[in-house]
Amino acid sequence: MKRVLELNWIQIIIRFFLGFIFIYAAIGKISAPHEFAVAISNYQLFPDFSINFLAVFVPWLEIVCGFGLLFGVYIKENSMIYFSLMIMFTFAIIISLLRGLDIECGCFGSEDSSKVGIVKIGENIVLIFLALFVLITSLKK
Repeated sequence: MKRVLELNWIQIIIRFFLGFIFIYAAIGKISAPHEFAVAISNYQLFPDFSINFLAVFVPWLEIVCGFGLLFGVYIKENSMIYFSLMIMFTFAIIISLLRGLDIECGCFGSEDSSKVGIVKIGENIVLIFLALFVLITSLKK
């Protein structure tokens, strides 16, 4: 296991993968902030006064984090942000499922949105572990 963690090229590939996902997700949300605000509101987890702030702030955080991972800037910090956001997104989906909400996730804006469900949770768990791998391997440096 130690040898796998020392392979820098694996981390680079994962960083590129994670970075592109966040950048792609952010572009869809930035181009249609109103639709993303509706998606956030559909989760029924946040007070109304915070919806517009989140709809604007989260995509820009994703894009900055995505480019940081892509270009290898502040890798520890950006992988921790990625990890934290994916944990929060996953909990929001789990809570929505437990409450019986039949909503779109809002993950990639309104164009490429999919329903919340077990598949989306599985996808997020994979991204969580990939971000954790990048975080752990960046701590070793």
